[in-house]
Amino acid sequence: MKFSRLVPCALVIALLVAPAALAQTTAAPAATAASAAPAAPAAGPPGFRGEFLAQQDRVEKQILGLADATPADKFGWRPAPGVRSISEVYIHIVGGNYLLAGLAGIKPPGALDKDMEKNVTEKAKVIDELKKSFAHLRAGIAPMPDADLDKSVKFFGRDFTVRGVLLTAANHEHEHLGQSIAYARMNGITPPWAAEQARQMKEMMEKKPADAPAKK
Repeated sequence: MKFSRLVPCALVIALLVAPAALAQTTAAPAATAASAAPAAPAAGPPGFRGEFLAQQDRVEKQILGLADATPADKFGWRPAPGVRSISEVYIHIVGGNYLLAGLAGIKPPGALDKDMEKNVTEKAKVIDELKKSFAHLRAGIAPMPDADLDKSVKFFGRDFTVRGVLLTAANHEHEHLGQSIAYARMNGITPPWAAEQARQMKEMMEKKPADAPAKK
């Protein structure tokens, strides 16, 4: 709404004859505030794809955060013979992301190492492979037409929709995040988000309540 509609006519006339410096002085703080304001986050795709990518963001951060919090010399640890090690669980997540994305119609970036779980064991390389598989999954889902979600695909001999395959991909990541949390706890490693929640809870409990107002 224009300023002239908000004030009496006499005030409008007074402002018109005021020095130009006044206008510059009053406009400067507004411009400064606008430039200091953080940019709004880019809107994600609508519907299921946006919801999938939102949960993907959370599970990625937790998996990567836990992997980063795990000492490099623990990546070969396994709870028992014949069970996947810490690094093998993470690379299994990588393989699942590529496999399930492929079943959903997202082409893999190239030939994949079938023995990746055995060949990629160093912490830095494991984390790098996790990041690449997450990026691949995101890049394939974000531009996917909504109509494709209801397309029928074969999933290990069963009839599935693309949406169902993507839900399986999300479930697979969360399942092995849970496994990785158990592995971490067995090695005395606290998941980073749990440590932050504990810190916040401690601060809240230690904070003194505000003084009650004096009674009259």
